[in-house]
Amino acid sequence: MNVSPIKLKIGEYELHPVPTGEFGLDGGAMFGTVPKVLWEKSNPADDKNRIRMEARGLLLKGKKNILIDCGNGSDFVEKYGEKLGTKFAEIYKIEAGGSSLQQSLNKQGLKPDDIDIVILTHLHFDHAGGGVTAKDGKLVPTFPNAKYYVQKKNVEIALKPNLREKASYYPANVQPLIDAGILVQLDGPSEIAPGITTWISNGHTQAHQMVHITDGNTTVIYCGDVVPTSSHVRLPWVMGYDLNPLMLIEEKTKYLGQAAKENAYLFFEHDPYCDLAKIKEMNGDFTVEQRYTLS
Repeated sequence: MNVSPIKLKIGEYELHPVPTGEFGLDGGAMFGTVPKVLWEKSNPADDKNRIRMEARGLLLKGKKNILIDCGNGSDFVEKYGEKLGTKFAEIYKIEAGGSSLQQSLNKQGLKPDDIDIVILTHLHFDHAGGGVTAKDGKLVPTFPNAKYYVQKKNVEIALKPNLREKASYYPANVQPLIDAGILVQLDGPSEIAPGITTWISNGHTQAHQMVHITDGNTTVIYCGDVVPTSSHVRLPWVMGYDLNPLMLIEEKTKYLGQAAKENAYLFFEHDPYCDLAKIKEMNGDFTVEQRYTLS
């Protein structure tokens, strides 16, 4: 797999990846109806059929520091209790000693207090778990000086999840933000800051927001779970986790078409092998043109 290093700046913002730690998910669940003989070529599985996954946020470093998604968090036992927390780490192959949210911020010379805005694509645990921290026996916002932005409908689902998504949404990751009065609940596509807007998708889960970042010359699209890895650029390659696969394929067709038109970089939250890619349209589908690591 050819991956090239790259540095990016969009407007006033320097862009930096924020890896928060690897974990494992079932390869069949990650690729749905795609046969294993196809996906395992680029995503080899372990003896439990789990493939490597990254939980990677994106830092926009400028006059205001903006963080998009914040990974699993590491305090599972404190959040979910001894039984669930330990089981949680075992099932998802979350190992101690890897990269963490705090370590990645330290690398950029930042502390949690320095983050001004947190944009959450949605409130599944692997995207929002790092936004809440256990401190002195209480669950509190990890970024006390930040406003957190998420879609209102997604908050409603996170607090009362349907049976299909109950294993992905935990009220412990959202209620402390509401209690602290720092959760901004959006209603549809929104401009968070100049050049930073959200695109709405409902195929993976209801009211998921991708993040479109541009200065008119350079564009990055933070894909979240609409396109979790570079392998998922292919339109039919959707996850078993997606609530409405046909809707998601329609959304991918629309948004990837726009990305190709803008010559945008796609930023992948879960790909352990690359941070970004540029794509091209080919025979009614999309393919990766070049993969990149962002420094």
